[in-house]
Amino acid sequence: MKQPSSGAWIDDFLTQDTPRHKSLVMTLCGDAIAPHGGGFWLGSMIELMAPLGVNDRLVRTSVFRLVQEGWLVASREGRRSRYALEPKALPRLARANRRIYSPPGLDWNGRWTFLLAPTNTIDTELRNLLRKELEWEGYAMLATGVMAHPAPDRDSLREILARCGAEDKVFACEAGELPGVGSRPLPQLVRDGWDLGGVVDGYRHFIDSFAPLLAQLETNPDVTPQNAFAIRSLLVHAYRRVQLHDPMLPVALLPQPWPGSEAYELARKIYRLTWARAEEHVMAMLRHEDEATPAADDDFYQRFGGLHD
Repeated sequence: MKQPSSGAWIDDFLTQDTPRHKSLVMTLCGDAIAPHGGGFWLGSMIELMAPLGVNDRLVRTSVFRLVQEGWLVASREGRRSRYALEPKALPRLARANRRIYSPPGLDWNGRWTFLLAPTNTIDTELRNLLRKELEWEGYAMLATGVMAHPAPDRDSLREILARCGAEDKVFACEAGELPGVGSRPLPQLVRDGWDLGGVVDGYRHFIDSFAPLLAQLETNPDVTPQNAFAIRSLLVHAYRRVQLHDPMLPVALLPQPWPGSEAYELARKIYRLTWARAEEHVMAMLRHEDEATPAADDDFYQRFGGLHD
């Protein structure tokens, strides 16, 4: 049976699983804009979003909301509008990129990081903000004022506490199991702290959606730059959506087989098959408005373990 073209796959995916416009613009900012200096003219973003089924009105609305939320800053030159990634948002974007493009399954030394925030030292507003930020980073609320993670990124933790103004309001410590003392089995502790069922379902849905595309690309890798860009963008967007809910626990604590490992390998293969032609389209669209747009930075080529063989 003849496989559908890449264009047909893109149309079908957009029909079956239409991305939210603002979230898709954010995906492009991280995947396509950040490596090229972090700025773009509005006209370029409109051109980039067109093959993803998003019209200029929705692009303008999405960009405006990202400015309001502190992700972008705006400037004008005559009648043209230019946007750049907000410097204060760059650490958060860097954290997201590390999650997306780095392999899952951390080694674990058996120790845990705890954050203690007694009710008399932190107000409700700050407590809710910290909980939101830390849960996105994979921490679990084990009890009121107690959050924990077995293998957190310490730089990310410091950045979160500093940005939230909580550096002197919580106590961070590291602890391990006491030898010879009865303790709750780790699988039970993980089940109580983290609901992995939705994450597993998300990864399986991602695999079901993109595995046929990989087979198609391996058979016929010659896709147009525009279609390669659309595939790469939809791939990263879909993978990112699942990862936002993944606590990124060490592999020793995860149920096996863990579908996140298969999803990562699938994303890596498709990205490596499309990135070069996609970059042709990205550079054409960005340089259409600004000939001085730089080529992708060195970090770009380290994605998914390295884009060059």
